[in-house]
Amino acid sequence: MSTTAPSAAILAIGSEMLGPLRQDTNSLWLTGRLEEIGIPVVRKAVVGDDPASIADELAHAGRFARYVFTTGGLGPTADDVTVAAVAAWLGATLSRNEAFLEKMRARFARRGFEMPACNAKQADFIVGARVLENPRGTAPGFWAERGGVEVVVLPGVPSEMREIMEESVLPVLRERGGGVVWRRRVLRIAGMGESAVEELVAPVYARWKDDPVTILASPGEVQLHLAVRGAPDSADARLASMEADFRSVLGPRVFGEDAEDLPRVVGRRLRERGWTVALAESCTGGSIAAMLTDVPGSSDYFLGAVVSYANAAKEGFLGVEPETIRRFGAVSPETALAMAQGARDRFGADVAASVTGIAGPDGGTPEKPVGTVHFGLATKDGAALTKRRLFGGDRAVVRRAASVQALELLRRFLSGEES
Repeated sequence: MSTTAPSAAILAIGSEMLGPLRQDTNSLWLTGRLEEIGIPVVRKAVVGDDPASIADELAHAGRFARYVFTTGGLGPTADDVTVAAVAAWLGATLSRNEAFLEKMRARFARRGFEMPACNAKQADFIVGARVLENPRGTAPGFWAERGGVEVVVLPGVPSEMREIMEESVLPVLRERGGGVVWRRRVLRIAGMGESAVEELVAPVYARWKDDPVTILASPGEVQLHLAVRGAPDSADARLASMEADFRSVLGPRVFGEDAEDLPRVVGRRLRERGWTVALAESCTGGSIAAMLTDVPGSSDYFLGAVVSYANAAKEGFLGVEPETIRRFGAVSPETALAMAQGARDRFGADVAASVTGIAGPDGGTPEKPVGTVHFGLATKDGAALTKRRLFGGDRAVVRRAASVQALELLRRFLSGEES
């Protein structure tokens, strides 16, 4: 374990997070805040409400990290065992704090309730630990040390955890860090596969081999995660140089950075032009419209969409000629273009985009296998284009990738990169 670059581990405690219905979201926030002050997270784990499992993970995490942050299990019920488990691992005892107990009773009384007896366990403090006051809840946090490993015990309620970190933990860690920070940048690319992006940026990798660079792929999008650690000014300068290097080979393929997603970029391009947009969707089932309208203020430019799943809907609502579908098929460049032109005319939009394809698992042919998707684009001044893509993956992956690709086609056209 390095003393000059201390690292952290995060342990989320709660049996509910081992099932399919609850996720550990606290660790994402903690990771971001810790990296800002130069403390990388090297391990994350989720364990149930079991003292032995908690102790095992504390011991294991302590082998890799100087700081171990636990979240959850500080409540009043029988399955909230974190405080007792941490105390046992530390070799410490618990002592009931009568003054804190009275404060809890008074807090309940102000709300017109009598404190349930089970809440009294939240006044059991770890002897020798620093108590972290919780302004938003009844459960305090704790900060203790064993053998060079510091354990910070936090509530699982996000608002309570964040306030304790901001007020009582991060200021101390920031002062210890001596100004060392992590700086990150995410470059986002659509319309390219992971391997194609990696091949394109391979020469740049070699120049930045000492800094973490990660490629992450999801349906329709690839992200480049760049990271630099150092003093603020030098880290900022190095990250800017690294970003410029990668952008030099990626060019306009980068549609955004960090949290800037594709629907927001498309919306900004439409606003810049003063244009409106309409959609005609088939295999995507309305998901492109949902992505666009997730952006606040999208009513400024988004007029509407037709989900023309059946051929009759393509003909009746969008005016696609039956002969076009009979001759070329519902999944074809001709039908895609006719759908876009129909949406443009029906809504009076400045530009319209369409998508029609075979999402699977059935319906494919040797000529048009599952994953075949055609896109169309038509503008008020008569410009038109079509694209064909073949996506791999199951039905959900094809639909998601097609939705992203349709937005990327719009972005590139609005940016003057596609005509």
